[in-house]
Amino acid sequence: MSAEIHEETAIEAGMADERPKKTQPQSGTLDGTDLAILAALVEDGRMTNAALAARAGVAESTCAYRLRALRESGVLTRIAAQLDPEAFGRPLHAIIKVRLGSHSREHVHSLYDRLVELPGVMTVFHVGGDDDFLLHVAVAGPEALRDLILEHVTAHAVVRQTETQLVFEVREGRGVLPRLPAGMSVRDAILNSQPSRRTRTWAR
Repeated sequence: MSAEIHEETAIEAGMADERPKKTQPQSGTLDGTDLAILAALVEDGRMTNAALAARAGVAESTCAYRLRALRESGVLTRIAAQLDPEAFGRPLHAIIKVRLGSHSREHVHSLYDRLVELPGVMTVFHVGGDDDFLLHVAVAGPEALRDLILEHVTAHAVVRQTETQLVFEVREGRGVLPRLPAGMSVRDAILNSQPSRRTRTWAR
């Protein structure tokens, strides 16, 4: 279930008239309730508003309002389905490093636009350093990887060099939110992750 479904549930609950102003998110403006809602969504983005509110430990109306505010402020950008490339016949993962011969804005942006549209390209990073782009791709096998590079990457005149690395294993990182220990609620985990505000007494 997507974030759009969450928002519709919130509107049906009578929250349509409470519309937060669009503001850019600032560091330190997220409180424990916001973080609890986000942590629950990271675990399961299909939650209904009722389930999300129960998991975060807040009223449904509060949850709907906070969720809408998080979306409109740009903190929550989207909730998307994660697909298994192997189910689509693409079990082989690789990282392709791309170096350019020209760094004009037009050439960089043009190639960037083309790379993200290639079949099997999972992510494209525009980076600094020796390389200009890093492509994470999922393909059917070595021949498909070769064809992807020769026909769709090095075929561009602006590309000077490529280097390919095979990916043996991928693990998701912790991300920006705390992970929940077994048996601990979202809200308790958020509270435990915040620094103590107790005043330290120094020995004289």
